[in-house]
Amino acid sequence: MSIVRESDLIGIGKKYQIETEAGDNMVVVIHDDGKRELYRSEGDDSETHCVMTLSDEESRQVAGIIGGLSYKPKALETMELALDDLRIEWYKVDAPSDGVNKTIGELGVRQRTGASIIAAIKEEDTIINPGPDYVITSGMTLVVAGKKANIKLLKEILTS
Repeated sequence: MSIVRESDLIGIGKKYQIETEAGDNMVVVIHDDGKRELYRSEGDDSETHCVMTLSDEESRQVAGIIGGLSYKPKALETMELALDDLRIEWYKVDAPSDGVNKTIGELGVRQRTGASIIAAIKEEDTIINPGPDYVITSGMTLVVAGKKANIKLLKEILTS
C-alpha cells in the first residue's frame, strides 16, 4: 500500500506527498480555489518538478478515470472497495427485475437504502452522479457507495 503524508499549506490549501509501492514519489497540491498541481520527484534528488496543473473539473474527470468510473477491466466486474465503513461496489443490473426501467427517484434509492448511485455505465456511456430522473436499464453497471448494509438493501430493491 502507498504511503500518503498530508500537510496544510497556510493560505494555499493542502499538500499530499505520495510514495507508491513501486517507489515513485508524487506531490499533489490542492489550492483553496480548486486548482490542483501534480509534482514528481526525479531520481534521488529531493527536488520536485511540476508535471501538470488541473482545474477542479479536470481533476474530478481524471479521478474518475483513474478510479475506474469510465473504464473497468473485465476482471473487476464485481470489484468492491472499502474505506473504513464506506464501500464502493460495481453492480451489474440484470433483467428481469422490478428495478429495471425505473428511475432512481421512483425506486427511492437514497431514501429507502441510504446508499448512493455515484455512476451508471452502459456500454461506452458513463454518467457520473446520475440524478433522480435517470432510468436504470438491464445490462448497465452501477457504481454504488454506502455502508455494507445500505448496498445490500439497494441490491435487494434492484433484484426484487
